[in-house]
Amino acid sequence: MLEKSDFLDLVPHAGDMCLLDGVVSFDDDTIHAFSTSHGSPTHPLRGERGLHAVHLAEYGAQATAVHGALRARCGGDAPPRPGMLVSLRGLKLALERIDDLHGRLDVYAQCLIADGSGAQYTFRVVHDGRDIASGRAAVIHPPM
Repeated sequence: MLEKSDFLDLVPHAGDMCLLDGVVSFDDDTIHAFSTSHGSPTHPLRGERGLHAVHLAEYGAQATAVHGALRARCGGDAPPRPGMLVSLRGLKLALERIDDLHGRLDVYAQCLIADGSGAQYTFRVVHDGRDIASGRAAVIHPPM
């Protein structure tokens, strides 16, 4: 189990915009992270009508960023390369809002392919045993 402080310096998401609270487990291909930030009245993506479920894609994208950074750190690569989210595909949402959900969100991501130029992942977000979002994310690593 990793706390937020164990990966916060590896990703560009700072302050309240780092939506993940911790990592339950990860290996070379997958990550299981969690969050309770969706219930915060000061959530940075929250609008007048609450927090729309479309923002679950950001939770998935952040899980991919943390996974890539942890892979780089474990592999001895120095430092993790910044990535840019360039594509979301097949996004499926099972509800409209998430700010009224109680308890934690479990965020799972699986790396399909990764190399020096980028990566492709699938992700899903689960609340109380129910899949509430899923999709695919593509990330590129801009030239340094």
